[in-house]
Amino acid sequence: MKSLDDEYANAAYIPGANIFVSRWQIAAADFRITLSQVGRAELDVAYGDTDRQRFDLFAPLRVSKGVMIFVHGGYWLKFDKSYWSHLAQGGVEKGWHVALPSYDLCPNVRIHQITDQIAQAVKVIGASVAGPITLVGHSAGGHLVARMAVGELLPKVVHARIAKVMPISPVADLRPMRQTKMNEDLRLSEADAIAESPALMDRPSCSVNVWVGAEERPAFINQAKWLSAAWEIPLTLEPTKHHFDVIESLSDPSSDMITQLLGA
Repeated sequence: MKSLDDEYANAAYIPGANIFVSRWQIAAADFRITLSQVGRAELDVAYGDTDRQRFDLFAPLRVSKGVMIFVHGGYWLKFDKSYWSHLAQGGVEKGWHVALPSYDLCPNVRIHQITDQIAQAVKVIGASVAGPITLVGHSAGGHLVARMAVGELLPKVVHARIAKVMPISPVADLRPMRQTKMNEDLRLSEADAIAESPALMDRPSCSVNVWVGAEERPAFINQAKWLSAAWEIPLTLEPTKHHFDVIESLSDPSSDMITQLLGA
């Protein structure tokens, strides 16, 4: 069986990839400090029993229009909510609460357990903020929000509140992950991969738009196309963007990405 490690490697094909993580951390910390100083940040709110089952919630300046939930990526293996706080800026400036959950990571848990944790996070966050819910996630987070769209994981009353789901550069079919070295930690069997693949599931009832950078690895463009085709939903291929900078538009309230998610 051919290894797919190179096909799913991102950093090796992104110029200056090593500076992105430190840049994210600095921007995220600055954003948390700024909103905390004006009483618009609730940090480390528990939604489950483990230390990583926490979310941060950022409030808009005026009456909230609803809540946008961003689920981070990292191949279910790394990162947490603290790297991405600045991506809430676009949402809060558009008048929405924005929540960012962390979750337990493989190999300490399996991917289906992470999916269940995000479902619990959506339920708790939804109970905290009235109005519509929008879900956006990147890479592995794109997989997780697509799983929320399918519907069987959330109570009907919560799923009915979902106004939009946007998987960004998602892993929509997990079967290729079994052909990477990452599977030593992911521990996906063929049955596991099928059971967790949104692209192999029926089209959800809520509105979904897939987004991917035009300069991403072909494997990620294919993954986005597979989900778009399987669910017969729109696909945006954003020019000049790669896997690391494709999410930056979330911080801009005037971006096309935020407009698709939250409206004009």
